[in-house]
Amino acid sequence: GQLPTWLQGILLRNGPGMHTIGDTKYNHWFDGLALLHSFTFKNGEVYYRSKYLRSDTYNCNVEANRIVVSEFGTMAYPDPCKNIFSKAFSYLSHTIPEFTDNCLINIMKTGDDFYATSETNFIRKINPQTLETLEKVDYSKYVAVNVATSHPHYDSAGNTLNMGTSIVDKGKTKYILFKIPPSVPEKEKKKSCFKHLEVICSIPSRSLLHPSYYHSFGISENYVVFIEQPFRLDIVKMATAYIRGVNWASCLAYHKEDKTWFHFVDKKTKKEVSTKFYTDAMVLFHHINAYEEDGHIIFDIIAYTDNSLYDMFYLKNLSKDFGENSKLTSMPTCKRFVVPLRYDKDAEVGSNLVTLPSTATAVKEKDGSIYCHPEILCEGIELPRINYDYNGKKYNYVFATEVQWTPVPTKV
Repeated sequence: GQLPTWLQGILLRNGPGMHTIGDTKYNHWFDGLALLHSFTFKNGEVYYRSKYLRSDTYNCNVEANRIVVSEFGTMAYPDPCKNIFSKAFSYLSHTIPEFTDNCLINIMKTGDDFYATSETNFIRKINPQTLETLEKVDYSKYVAVNVATSHPHYDSAGNTLNMGTSIVDKGKTKYILFKIPPSVPEKEKKKSCFKHLEVICSIPSRSLLHPSYYHSFGISENYVVFIEQPFRLDIVKMATAYIRGVNWASCLAYHKEDKTWFHFVDKKTKKEVSTKFYTDAMVLFHHINAYEEDGHIIFDIIAYTDNSLYDMFYLKNLSKDFGENSKLTSMPTCKRFVVPLRYDKDAEVGSNLVTLPSTATAVKEKDGSIYCHPEILCEGIELPRINYDYNGKKYNYVFATEVQWTPVPTKV
């Protein structure tokens, strides 16, 4: 085959690249030091380059020739970058420990700038041409979040929309939806876009000490879709993880007896829809798309019945027999939920409020809450992508990798 001559530009990618430093090894695949990749398409040719993200984490580890900065699945200590006593003190004095800036999950575009992102409060600006690492941005200086997703959304005006969790801020754990503008006013040219960051809405966590883990969220024309799943972070465990010598991943637990709650934030009023919508317990990482039709919001996600996926990527499990030994205990399932935002308030208890042609249902309960049951679109796909021009709109196609029985993709 040949690359079409009209295909011109740069594709940026990010991911774990180095798992061994000196005599030390990371425990988990998702902990590896970030490696940036670029594919430049020009006149039917493709040029590749890669470079490690020169994060503070990378520099500290390389200087010490061992892992000294903790990652999600690997707790490291003591840290020679800082005096051990001050480090221990900082762990005791802060509920949430200081996180890594090893931004290895995604690339985010804000205005004309590109940032490597992960799920902590740090992002790193990069040069898309040379892959050089530039300044470090701490979200928490502009908005009260301790963690943020690495899958933001972009609206038609060029704003970046993202979500983060504010943990025990004045005793209130909440999820915060915020917006970063693409540029700053002419008279403030020296300031960064982050100084003009705006909080759109905050959603209180159903549990003060156990906020939901989330990897992405959905967006339609008028609403933001946030799913509060019973896969939750234990804040007390997290605050004491360093002292107990366990990794942060061990502070996440799936509560299969609990419900999964749907939250819809109206972008215009900046308020949450008051009706309580829920479904059965599930674990999800990736939203596919969401759109509105005839008073309903329709959103597609990839969901699991447990949280076993993360455990498979511990390096001790990534053995040569990985393909045979790593059978997914829960098949990733592409689910479509159809949620009636406008419905007859006098509808009978037990009636299905979905009026669109779909096998998905939304049943009114005695207490006024609505139980949603999905339509199953297909099974065994992950890492979904759509033509982003259709983000938030009715769409036909999703591109994904096939993961039938093992988390290693076999097809597109």
